[in-house]
Amino acid sequence: MFKIMGITAGRKNGNSEILLKEALMFCEEAGAEITMINLKDYEVLDCTGCTACTKGFSQGKNVGCVLDSKDDKKKIMEAMLDQDAVIFSAPTYDLMACAMFAKFAQRSLSYETSFLESIGAIEHRDRVSALIAVGGSTRSWQSMALESMQAAMFTTDFKVIDMYLATRVPAPAQCLLDDEMIKRARKIGENIMKSVNTPAEERVWLGDEDMGWCPNCHSNALILGEPQWDGLLYPVECQVCGAGGTLEETPDKKWKFVIQENGLQRDRTTVKGRGEHLVEIAHTQGGFFKDPKNFEIVKEKLGKYKDKTFKSL
Repeated sequence: MFKIMGITAGRKNGNSEILLKEALMFCEEAGAEITMINLKDYEVLDCTGCTACTKGFSQGKNVGCVLDSKDDKKKIMEAMLDQDAVIFSAPTYDLMACAMFAKFAQRSLSYETSFLESIGAIEHRDRVSALIAVGGSTRSWQSMALESMQAAMFTTDFKVIDMYLATRVPAPAQCLLDDEMIKRARKIGENIMKSVNTPAEERVWLGDEDMGWCPNCHSNALILGEPQWDGLLYPVECQVCGAGGTLEETPDKKWKFVIQENGLQRDRTTVKGRGEHLVEIAHTQGGFFKDPKNFEIVKEKLGKYKDKTFKSL
């Protein structure tokens, strides 16, 4: 029996929760074991930026998160990483997924599977996921919604096989007035079950065929490339998966993003691609900690800022 989990950051009985439940009901009817949580029922503290986890990784150690014993993040992650698939849903209040989802996602760095695998702390496991973002406007005001959710998937090796942007449903449960929206949510459940029943090496994108600019991850967000830490430079990059390439005009006078020959060298959706980021962390962060002079310089200069105060509220 496949284990499927639903995680929402939306209000109770709201659009995000309803669409997630519709997808999960298909999975349940197909014989899957279903678990569902709403992040609003749990305490998840903000990442402190202490860098203990990445410092440990760069030294070949798994030190976990310093907040593991202080909130529910570890409990949720242990359940989540034991699933065959997870479907996430979140509301969009201002261009991107809500703060509750972001806070949960940004605490996942200590669970970065490519880092943990590289130091031998865990064995690789293939998982799939699907995303539902919900908002009151069109894509124009949800322009980074799915993309911000995608960015939370590759950290823990969840291959995104479908995404859906539910638009123009600002009122609670308004999605129930749109039968096509409900059908699309149910299709996500169908696609999840199709994917988990497919061998990992044969799993493919099952969402809308022409979705997004990027042919690798189907995000709708590109950026102009800049030199990376070791000089690697792509003219254009997908801001989600990191694929690099160029824009080319098609015969029908449209534009498409074409990934160049080495454009997937740092593909964040792969263990190998993300593993290169650990090399960067070891070079950048490790370089700071290895030289005692850096601490002396910082300590000397920090006083100017540490002792400076301004009027507060």
